[in-house]
This record gives sequence, C-alpha cells and structure tokens, in this order.
Amino acid sequence: MAGDALAITLPRPVNGGGRPARRPAPKAKTHTRYFFKKVLVIKMTANFRGVMPALVTPFTENGVDYPALRAHLDWQIASGVSSVLACGTTGESPTLTHDEHNQVVASTVEIVNGRVPVLAGTGSNSTAEAINMSVHAKQVGADGLLLVSPYYNKPTQDGLYRHFVSVAEAAGLPVILYNIPSRCGVNILPDTMARLAAHELIVGVKEATGDLNQMIRTIELCGPDFLVTSGDDGLSLPLWAVGGCGVISVAANIVPGPLVTMWRDWEAGKLDEARKAFFRLLPFFKALFLETNPIPLKYLMGLSGSMSGLTRSPMFPPSEPVKKQLDAIAAEWSAHFPPKRG
Repeated sequence: MAGDALAITLPRPVNGGGRPARRPAPKAKTHTRYFFKKVLVIKMTANFRGVMPALVTPFTENGVDYPALRAHLDWQIASGVSSVLACGTTGESPTLTHDEHNQVVASTVEIVNGRVPVLAGTGSNSTAEAINMSVHAKQVGADGLLLVSPYYNKPTQDGLYRHFVSVAEAAGLPVILYNIPSRCGVNILPDTMARLAAHELIVGVKEATGDLNQMIRTIELCGPDFLVTSGDDGLSLPLWAVGGCGVISVAANIVPGPLVTMWRDWEAGKLDEARKAFFRLLPFFKALFLETNPIPLKYLMGLSGSMSGLTRSPMFPPSEPVKKQLDAIAAEWSAHFPPKRG
C-alpha cells in the first residue's frame, strides 16, 4: 500500500523549494492508522486536480433538462476535464428543490459512469441538512463532496471546524471545502484550514476569497497533501504558480478545451504557453462576471444552442448592455463552444 502511495502525483511545490511538511496527526490516532487512512484518501482524490467544471444545471420551463445534462457531461468528458462538480453555485443549487438536488447528483453519477470523478455540492448552513445531502451523495456513488461554508448564520472559526468535521465523518467521503466569503459572509481562515486539513477526510479547498496572500498562507500551513484549487478562473494560473493544483471552473462549462490545454501546458512545464493562454482567456473570464454568476454563463450556453440558457428566479437574463458585450465575446470564442443540440 505504501508502495502505491509513492506513485501518486501531488500538487506542484512552491518555486524555490518544497512546502512545509504536513503537520503531524493528532496524538489520539496511531501513526499506522492515520497513515493508511490518508493513503486511501489520497488515492481517492488523485484526480481532483486540473480542470473541473462547476456544472450548470440545464432547465426547461418545467424542471431540470436531463437530456441536456447528459449531452453536456458527455461533451465535457470528451473535452478532457479531470472531474465534474454537480450542484455548486454555478449549478444554481439555491433554487433546486431537495428532490431535484438529489436527482441531479444521482443522474450526474449515472451519466458519468466512472469516466471521471464526480464531486457533489452538498453544503448547507444547517449541519443536519448538509449531512443528509452528503449521505445521499455517497449512497448514489459520488466520489467526493464540496462543502460550502455555512452562510447567513456566520459561525465562529470553531463552529466552522465542528460543522465540516461532522459532515465529513457522517458521510465518509473525501471533502473539498469551499471558501467564498463574498457569498457566505464568513471566511475560513488559514489557521482553521490547517486544523481541518489534519483530518483524513478533508483533503482540499476550493479557494474563492480573491486573496492570493491568504491562499499562499493556506498552502504553507496545510502542506503538499492538501489540494488547493482555484475557485476563480481569473486567479487560476497565479495560484498554480504558488502550489495550487487546479481550478473548479465556471468558464470550463463553455470553453473547456482551452482551459484543459492551459493546465496541461502548465503541468508539462510549458510555462510560456500556459501564460499566453491565460492572458488570452482573461477577458473571457471577466465577461462571465459582468453580472452575477451564472447569469452571463447561462446566456452564452443559450447562444451555443446546447441548452435553453434559462435561469431560475431570482436570477434573470442579463441586461441589454451586458448582452452586447457577451455577444462580442461569443463571436470570438464560439468555435470552442459546445455543439448545438438537434
């Protein structure tokens, strides 16, 4: 088992030297027990790196458009993405019913059928609700969980720790934390992140603070086993340069190919090519946030003809000035868009 672990590819080290060693396991665990649990979790999460689309949820006027979801997933996998995330913010999880949420996760697992790992967004500001959704995700075959910080009720740092550990241990799946203070009103601070990273099931974070200094500190404290992924396409390459290991991406929904190429160039040491690709994509990344995500993305998905582009209230179509900007972006990038459905 230990021999297998040596072959696992871990995140790129910080330039000029390795990152600090992972802090030791709590004394309550024997080294042997901790080591073998950790190896198993690393094996399970080896592919939660690279380009991982935070999937849109296609809608019709009557509900979720599952044929469009199937077509979208097949195209994503053919485009080379590393894994997929169902029911994140981009998937409009706040406006899905509980039954829809569970069904989207189950359908995503069924459609993917083991071709890439599936992360299920199962976070909530209620620990009990997050546990229920997370246990369901495990039952239907998800490979890991994305847990957003509890929003609105603003727990303390210790409350965040207790919440995430409770959900992880109840579900028994690898957990990627989701740190997005702008939406949640609470920030998982680096010291708390390091405390969470010591737990064998909490294996990484989707970092969407927008604060590169905080991300660097998290990498320093949590060590090379902890997967720090960008939650912001526009900070993807800068984060990779200091030890990040991928991006949970909005843009990959509609231009996965260029992002996958950028990641592969980075991994292959083709830094100039990766940098050029990043700066070419940067205006596209910015356009996706001209209004609240996923409004611009859904508009572009509708333009592609691959799905309806419908959003759910309180999300509405973009304003006319924003539509004009998005139309110009679409004219430049449409060759990389998903194929139109018949």
